Amino acid sequence: MKIGIEGQRLFRVKKHGMDMVALELIRNLQQIDKVNQYVIFINPDEDRTCLSETENFKIVELDGGFYPKWEQLALPKAAAQEKCDILHCTSNTAPLRGSIPLVLTLHDIIYMEHSNLNLIFSQGTAYQRFGNLYRKFVVPRILKRADAVITVSEFEKKRIGEYFKIQDDRLFAVYNGVSEYFMPVKDKETLDRVKKMYKLPDRFFFFLGNTVQKKNTPGTLAAYSNYRKETSSDIPLVMLDYDSEDLQKIANNIGDPELVKHIHLTGYVTNTDLPAIYSLADLFLYPSFRESFGIPILEAQKCGVPVITANTSSMPEVSGDGSYLVDPYKIDEITKAMIELTSKEDIRNSYIEKGLNNSAKFSWRSMAENVLELYDKVYNKNK
Repeated sequence: MKIGIEGQRLFRVKKHGMDMVALELIRNLQQIDKVNQYVIFINPDEDRTCLSETENFKIVELDGGFYPKWEQLALPKAAAQEKCDILHCTSNTAPLRGSIPLVLTLHDIIYMEHSNLNLIFSQGTAYQRFGNLYRKFVVPRILKRADAVITVSEFEKKRIGEYFKIQDDRLFAVYNGVSEYFMPVKDKETLDRVKKMYKLPDRFFFFLGNTVQKKNTPGTLAAYSNYRKETSSDIPLVMLDYDSEDLQKIANNIGDPELVKHIHLTGYVTNTDLPAIYSLADLFLYPSFRESFGIPILEAQKCGVPVITANTSSMPEVSGDGSYLVDPYKIDEITKAMIELTSKEDIRNSYIEKGLNNSAKFSWRSMAENVLELYDKVYNKNK
């Protein structure tokens, strides 16, 4: 087979979740498949060191302009020129037209769900709002012609199947993995370097909140505020990128305007520095309203930090018995979990041990093997 893989954003410096999934897929395919030919289509950018060509993996940089133009015009033209037998689009959308058999990775359909329609116009950055509109237009049309649709959990597979009336013979759940460098970091030099680089406090709670409503940032901050009041604790909360003015608005709205003094913003963190941050944290907060998978749950579990996450959508499926599950709509449950995991050593240690065991079940290699098997099915079906 000659397989084209869309990796439009892989060379950008600040990679996000879908970028890392696509990158790990390609890296692991390079390890397990020395037979088939691959063409990776990427938009030119600065981080060219993240992926290298091998004997059967070719990288093609397409300077096709703004993303919709790149995807709808430059990508299908290049895939046809390379005579690909399959085109795998990895990030929810794909060219609307083309004769090459299509495999689509559809991470989630949150932007399609009725209860979230208002978010398209009211939440996130202008870029995020445009992305939601673009996906809302493209995805229903792409699904009619895709030969196979990959999603990341059984929960999301069921949601997609019910919403779009897709039969199981075209829809597949393939779990994400967790990178091998996520492990408990004990090396003092590494820990000191990361603490200094991101100006981390000696003790802290870690929360990957952002402006997207599903991340439950206001509820999590309210729970943290209550934790401070109920325990008289001075343990700060560490977050990554977040606008300080928006953070102050949330603090004002939850009735604790001084809370921002106890929140430390690191800015963008390189993915390979995350294991040290997880390892330094007292606990990891991930009480989202809705996730299609939740890779940070596994990353934190694998680093030996107790995890608080939600009992909704895919999170129980991914967490196994290795996370403290809460109702994300009940702030008092999040606060109670924080208190128990910081005051009861037996409960804390139990979740750490079960989290380590659960996260060991997930690997990028397994994901790549399942995707390669799917390529074979699509290829043989279209011969």
